[in-house]
Amino acid sequence: MRPRPGRTALLVTAGLLVTALPHASAGPSAATDGPVPRITAGAAVHPVREGRTATVTLTVTTADGTPLDRPVTVGHTAAGGTATAGADYAPATGTVTFPAGTPSGARRAVRLRTVRDPRPEVAETVRLRLRATGAAVPATGPLVVIDAHGLPYLDTRLPVHRRVRDLLGRMTLAEKIGQMTQAERRALRTPGDIATHHLGSLLSGGGSAPSPNTPRAWARMVDGFQLRTRATRLQIPLLYGVDAVHGHNNVTGTVIMPHNIGLGAARDPRLAERTAAVTATETRATGVPWTFAPCLCVTRDERWGRSYESFGEDPALVTALTSVVRGLQGAPDGRDLDRPDKVLATAKHYVGDGGTAYGSSSTDGYTIDQGVTRVRRAELEAVHLAPYRRAVRRGVGSVMPSYSSVDLLGDRAGPVKMHAHAELISRVLKGRMGFRGFTVSDWQAIDQLPGDYADDVRTSVNAGLDMIMVPNAYRTFQRTLRAEVAAARVSTARIDDAVSRILTQKFRLGLFERPYADTSRLPDVGSAGHRAVAREAAAASQVLLKNAGGLLPLKPTQKVYVAGSNADDLGHQAGGWTISWQGSSGDITRGTTVLDAMRRAAPGAAITYSEDASRPVRGHDVGVVVVGEAPYAEGVGDVGNGHDLALSAADRAAVDRVCAALRCAVLVVSGRPQLIGDRLGAIDALVASWLPGTEGDGVADVLYGRRPFTGRLPVSWPRSAAQLPINVGDRDYDPQFPFGWGLTTPHPAPAGDGAARLRSLAAAAAATERAGQARSARGDRIAGAARAVVQARVGTRLTPAVARPFAEADHLLLTGDLTGAVARLTDAYRAAR
Repeated sequence: MRPRPGRTALLVTAGLLVTALPHASAGPSAATDGPVPRITAGAAVHPVREGRTATVTLTVTTADGTPLDRPVTVGHTAAGGTATAGADYAPATGTVTFPAGTPSGARRAVRLRTVRDPRPEVAETVRLRLRATGAAVPATGPLVVIDAHGLPYLDTRLPVHRRVRDLLGRMTLAEKIGQMTQAERRALRTPGDIATHHLGSLLSGGGSAPSPNTPRAWARMVDGFQLRTRATRLQIPLLYGVDAVHGHNNVTGTVIMPHNIGLGAARDPRLAERTAAVTATETRATGVPWTFAPCLCVTRDERWGRSYESFGEDPALVTALTSVVRGLQGAPDGRDLDRPDKVLATAKHYVGDGGTAYGSSSTDGYTIDQGVTRVRRAELEAVHLAPYRRAVRRGVGSVMPSYSSVDLLGDRAGPVKMHAHAELISRVLKGRMGFRGFTVSDWQAIDQLPGDYADDVRTSVNAGLDMIMVPNAYRTFQRTLRAEVAAARVSTARIDDAVSRILTQKFRLGLFERPYADTSRLPDVGSAGHRAVAREAAAASQVLLKNAGGLLPLKPTQKVYVAGSNADDLGHQAGGWTISWQGSSGDITRGTTVLDAMRRAAPGAAITYSEDASRPVRGHDVGVVVVGEAPYAEGVGDVGNGHDLALSAADRAAVDRVCAALRCAVLVVSGRPQLIGDRLGAIDALVASWLPGTEGDGVADVLYGRRPFTGRLPVSWPRSAAQLPINVGDRDYDPQFPFGWGLTTPHPAPAGDGAARLRSLAAAAAATERAGQARSARGDRIAGAARAVVQARVGTRLTPAVARPFAEADHLLLTGDLTGAVARLTDAYRAAR
């Protein structure tokens, strides 16, 4: 059962809003030698249905918490606002008294009776003015709002398009422009600006959180902002957005999933969908109905600081994992969006952000992020646009353009910023692809367009942007856009199209009926069931690159020496976009490190931990060295901006010390490949551990054999930085490990004649494909068996003649060409020596 938006939702917001109200001084008769008591009035806005009675609770507090030392009398008068006394509400004036000795925190109720009539009406307001003897009162009294009622746009029986049309027809230009404005919540000059400026959306940028940063505090915060929209005449709810990109990652205590690069390694669209469903449930429980995810970038150069936000380098892999849209939103037609476990998704960053050329960025300090993607139209369509076509078919509700530019080779137009690219936004996305949702700009992105601010606003809106993430200059943006419309440089038709698209999603989300958080879902946040999904995803994302002598899985009786910078650091294994924008080190939220998980997986084993490998190594059976990156996000993490792909000196030393003394497994916890170089020969087992999130137990599950290693590389693993960029399909393709590489456990190496086995598998693949089951569990088993034959023959002796067909086989499998995949694997087998 869903709670009615009413008293419960309003009461939880009271403490949030009153503290922002300035207080007027008490009258002369209240002068004392110390601070005077204060009168507060609960929430700043008190909605009430027409014909019912509004109750405003007055609370008296003393500075030191002691009882009143003299009486306090509060007078109240209903006066001002848009409602008419007598016609809309019963005239009200009176006093309430708090006698001397009244405890601090005592409450008294003031009631205002509204008058019911048969006419449909927009919302009307009544200001309750307060005056006090012996206490200070708010300078601005509480506002009672008689809810809008009887209007077609409020009728849930009508189809969404009719509700949108009715509401749009009632809106002023200022109200429409308000719907196109998204401000950061910390940028509000006052919470009342939500109503005054008709704001349609707020967001929390990375790390923008209430204090305390808990799920319940988030619900109170968002509800408090939502309450302010009740003071507008049309009562259009806010659409609150966050970057919930791998779980509800701004909030402490939530479940942090593996980043997208890990889900790409898992190669399981259904599992990816389940992780997204958990994220949706935890996000909506805090009152947030919209996430700026998923990132559908196709990462083509791992020097990019956002490469871990991509599912991989192959557009077919990224396209397959658009299944996360269904996990977030539900059915493609939007009918599930009003459920308390679904949120609106955002496909980003449209389009080509993963293909920017190294050195092309014009953003200060960045080397590749926000740069220029130089492509011919055929490559743009095949590589970068392909995932968006699938996301649109899945009904994705919003799309965010990229900061980057596209330079279509051959059109002589040069690089065009995506926020100004009318062809790709309006004609391709909204036209040819049939996208029916709305577009939202990235953080302050229109400011990067050439020209003055009026040029930026005009160009971006005319290019097809519907909502602008200002995020700070919301007043300037609205004033500028009004002037552009008045001058006919932006048409009213363009404004109406943008607002219709935004309102459609608000109606589908059910925000007009249920604007407040369904707090009954808060116990689900960070629950054991949700952590189990994250644990499964973490296990599936682990890629076993080398396993000489079957070192992995470990035995629970072995004495293990653990070292490395990322063995016992929750913040490092979660990565960027975790609690803060850039992420940070240490126990930043609730979860389990790899070291803790290993101790839990083998409670009877002797496990020694020494981060820098300075403790004695002798006497242990095996070493596990967990190395990799510290957190970063966006262009801050670009290679060349204080970052590279080499292991740190401390991690290299730990690997050298442990692997020289023991048989060793090295886990690389990172968002992109790290250069192993000539150390590979000294390492017995190598695992690409990606960024597994808060559930380190998933990593321990595969280390100790509770689950098998099944992950495959979502990107090519280079031998050196000089090879970058390197991608499947390149003519000169010689990685250390190819795209799709990944050993499995606990299966032994295939015995017998490998060539004969591959011929048998080729026949099975052809039969399976004729039966229409190339994309099935049977097809996956056939391809997996063929892959195992090749990997057993190759070992680590990878040559270009082996790597290229091996990687291309994985691409073919993703496109549904099972027989082609087995044929290319056979080519790789023949090329192996």
